[in-house]
Formats: sequence, C-alpha cells, structure tokens
Amino acid sequence: MTRLLIIAFAALLLSTAGFAQAVKEHGQLRVKGTQLVDKNGKHVMLRGVSYGWHSFWPRFYNKQSVQWLAKDWNANVVRAAMGIETGSKGLTYKENPADAKAKIKAVVNGAVASGIYVIIDWHSHNINTKEAVAFFDEMSKTYADTPNVIYEIFNEPDEESWADVKAYSEAVIKVIRKNDPDNIILVGCPHWDQDINLPAADPIKGYNNLMYTVHFYAATHKHELRDRTDAAIKTGLPVFISECAGMEATGDGPLDTAEWQKWIDWMESRGLSWITWSVSDKDETCSMLKKSASSTGNWKESDLKESGIKTRAYLKELNKK
Repeated sequence: MTRLLIIAFAALLLSTAGFAQAVKEHGQLRVKGTQLVDKNGKHVMLRGVSYGWHSFWPRFYNKQSVQWLAKDWNANVVRAAMGIETGSKGLTYKENPADAKAKIKAVVNGAVASGIYVIIDWHSHNINTKEAVAFFDEMSKTYADTPNVIYEIFNEPDEESWADVKAYSEAVIKVIRKNDPDNIILVGCPHWDQDINLPAADPIKGYNNLMYTVHFYAATHKHELRDRTDAAIKTGLPVFISECAGMEATGDGPLDTAEWQKWIDWMESRGLSWITWSVSDKDETCSMLKKSASSTGNWKESDLKESGIKTRAYLKELNKK
C-alpha cells in the first residue's frame, strides 16, 4: 500500500510539473529593451489563453478552471477579461462592480495557486478614465507584491485617437505606479490594437515596464500587420500580443490555419508573448468550448471546438521545457 501511495504521489507531481510553476521559475518580470525578461534577465515568453468577457461567461471565472488550463493545456498565463459596459444585464462592471471584481480575483487567485501569470484586462472599447483609475488603484494596492499579475489597462480602443488613448493611459499608469512600481503594464492602441505605429512614433515616457498590445485574427489580419509591428519593434517599442486567434476579426468564420501558423512562427521567431481568445461557449468559432464543457475544467477533447483543440496543442508543444 505504501509503495502504491508513493507511485500515486509521484504521478501527481509529474502531472503538475513544467510551466505550472512559471512564476517560481521566472519570478518578477520586467522589460529590457523590447523583450520581456525574468528575474534573472533571461528572455521569457508567455503563452496562454484569455477568458471571454466575464459579463457574458461568468461561469468559467473560477480557480479550478485556471488550474486546469495550467495543468492540462500548459498555459503559463491566463487573461481575465472584465467587461466594463458590455455584457448580460446586471453583470457588467459599471452595473455590478463588486461582482465583477470578485470574478477577476477568482481568476487571479487561481493563477497564483497554479504558479502562472495572469492579466487583469480592462475589457472595453471606450475611454472610462474615472472608473479605470479607481479600479486599477484598488487592484495595484492589492497585488503590488504579487509577481503573477500583469495589468492591461485598455483592451481595444476603437475610434479614439492615440493622443486620447495616451492621455488616458498616463492617468491610469500614474495611479498603478504609485502603488506598484514593478508589475508589467500593457497599453492598447487605436483601431482595435492595429495602429501600433502610433505609439511607436510617440511612446509614453517616464515609466518602466510598459508594453504595447497588438491583436490579430489570422483570417483577417495578415502580413501587413506583421510588417507594421516589426517596424514598431525596430523603433524600440516592446510589444505583447494580448489577444489573437485563427478566424476572422468578427470571431466567426472558418479558421485560416495556414495564416495562423504564419503568425505563430512570426511570434516565436521574435520572442513575442501571446494570448488566444477565448475561454467561452458561444456559438462562434473563437469560443473554444462547447456547451458540454464544465465550468471548472476537466474538459475532454469532445468538449473542445476546433480552435480550442488547436490552441491546446500549440500550448502543450510550445510551453514545454
């Protein structure tokens, strides 16, 4: 009996090994030049998945689902997308901030327990400076000493100018840095994180550990966006791909697997961290789960849609030690 217990314990340790302990291995992240590096100054790539809007799919926002993504998918980062003004009635941050914050903290707690990184994502297409400053003031006070946490302060500006996005970002960054001098901050750019050339020409100054986000959907966005991002990186701009997937920008339509592979190869060759959208069960291509998927993980392949199967395969391969 004792021998069987030892074997079982050893199997449990093996099942939770690898990038489930990413934070233990890499610790406090920082930006060096255009690269994301760890506590020892070694380049590190984060690869993981984004939850869908908390205000549409709150059932997945729990510690157990994060642990499953870390253990079974090899995700070394997850992204908690807090819906600000879009979502089911009564569930948005503006309508129910206490519940929204509880959902985000459940994912953060799951990431900390799993030893992986987590992005707190202000998931909006509009400028809400007053609300964002108050939210990130609270989050940065809470998680200042938690190296797992990354702040994404504006998911996807749409029609706002870079001047407006920059002014908003500086206001939010100021309050975060008052409380938390170290954790990475991700800054969005106009036109759904496509116009990365704009912050490249006029970056935010006076703060460390900032990165700028690019989003792509492979069936819509192709080499032109890769070329634009390459040009921005050449200016010295640090880039993080905080949302991407293989279908059209609508989130629907067929996967363009050939173009998706080109994006994966491009990100890998440049050492860019990336997040795939999304852990949700909507009847659309980008939702990686079927309605049969439990809220707390333990998903079988039959619970995954094509995008989920392919994303899991990428993570299990690329996040191997």
